[in-house]
Amino acid sequence: MILEYQGTYKGVPTKFTIRIVGNNLSKSSSNYQLDLYVGDKQLPMFTTFIHQSLSNCLKEIYLFRKHNQMTFDSDSEKILSLYVPYDKVLYNYHKGMIFRA
Repeated sequence: MILEYQGTYKGVPTKFTIRIVGNNLSKSSSNYQLDLYVGDKQLPMFTTFIHQSLSNCLKEIYLFRKHNQMTFDSDSEKILSLYVPYDKVLYNYHKGMIFRA
């Protein structure tokens, strides 16, 4: 799933792209890979690119965003790719975590 948001990075208006890839390793577990882009540049995240849950991915985005003076406009959300419906439901359930103050 690839999502795009408008926002600011250190006071400069910019576009953010979040790429979340769910990899089903078995019927009982999944891993999620996270990439964050500002414009066309991929940013390094704090811990790891692979997470065991989607909520951990979103926590990572929140911490990185908070530490690096980023703001996302929740109303500007665009889904840019096909997605697994289950991942979309999980994302919608947990996405408030990204926009915390």
